[in-house]
Amino acid sequence: MTDREARHAELAQQYLPAEVLERFRDRAGVCDRENRFFDEDLDELKALGYLTLFVPASHGGPGLSLHEVSRLQQRLASAAPATALAINMHLMCTGVVKAMNDRGDDSLNWVFDEVMAGEIFAFGISEPSNDWVLQGSNTVAEPTADGGYLLTGVKIFTSLSPVWTRLIVHGLVAGSQAPAATGATSGTPAPDSDTADQAGGELVYGFIARNAPGITVSEQWDVLGMRASQSRATILDRVPMRPEHVSRRIPAGKHPDLLTFAITSNFQLLIASVYAGVAARALELGAAGLHKRKSAKSGTAFAEVPEARVRLADAHLDYLGVPAMLDAYTRDFDDLVDHGAGWPLRLVGARIKASDAARRAAETALMCTGGSGFDNSHELSRLYRDATAGLFHPPSADAARPMYAAALLDD
Repeated sequence: MTDREARHAELAQQYLPAEVLERFRDRAGVCDRENRFFDEDLDELKALGYLTLFVPASHGGPGLSLHEVSRLQQRLASAAPATALAINMHLMCTGVVKAMNDRGDDSLNWVFDEVMAGEIFAFGISEPSNDWVLQGSNTVAEPTADGGYLLTGVKIFTSLSPVWTRLIVHGLVAGSQAPAATGATSGTPAPDSDTADQAGGELVYGFIARNAPGITVSEQWDVLGMRASQSRATILDRVPMRPEHVSRRIPAGKHPDLLTFAITSNFQLLIASVYAGVAARALELGAAGLHKRKSAKSGTAFAEVPEARVRLADAHLDYLGVPAMLDAYTRDFDDLVDHGAGWPLRLVGARIKASDAARRAAETALMCTGGSGFDNSHELSRLYRDATAGLFHPPSADAARPMYAAALLDD
């Protein structure tokens, strides 16, 4: 075992020991059936210090790297995908602050202190019909005399909705020229598009507190998969963003900024980590299913039937490239490697490949397990539904293809 692998094993034992993962796995099915939040998982993760993973030692935390957190998130997702997906949003916020700090910008380091004090951060960027995502907003940000803003709009897929206390949001400054809505795509950070028209106006990024006036959290959440994440909509009605919590004022449209780069990087790679964990667990269950089932024709376990072996082998091949991509890209990110315009290709590619691998692995595992896996009480039934959530994280493969083509074909 290499020193790096020994370090990962040590962190796994410290933050996600096997007995904890088994409790999470047992509860995942219950939370899914009851469509409720993972309160017990959250309590255990807090006690283990999991919410402080990115906080540097200078602020009282362990200061883990994105590479190390990615590995832990893959492990967590193998037991409780919805828990991992929702916790991602807190970790993404703290990962953004760490990434900025590592690159010489300490303007958001106050977030570390709030995390150590028990605050839970979440992500409030996604909006209905806003496929500009980070480059534009349908939320109106009205300037106030003290340098803050009043925000009015709707943020969707706000994971951790029952418990978050701080929400990172953005809005278009009132009086700016808003970009035209171009579809009904919802989600979170997408890469820059060389073919998109420029959004107009000025965007403000910052944080709002849960106890601020004007915040309403929707009660509607009855979805296909990732149910325990409770990613409900958040409605903002002139919600104050205090001046000390204003993080950035940047032009709307394609204007590179360290904050949006850090958001996109952490989002894409940590989301990919969740689906990598789902794929790994599905393959494990698929193999177990083949060993368990007996073929009446051959008189042997289905694990010896060539067609079944080929099917599982193909899904395994699809999966193996995903953790390799995550290891390479997270290490490059931690090492401040400058891939320039190549970063979006890597970030989005890892996330798309991971979500594709999760769906392929879950479907293959269902076929390997047979009819028992079709029962709602079976773990694979839930994993299959959870894997479908990967279809809705932006950008979709269709939206991303022009970026990959342009990288090779355009001057």
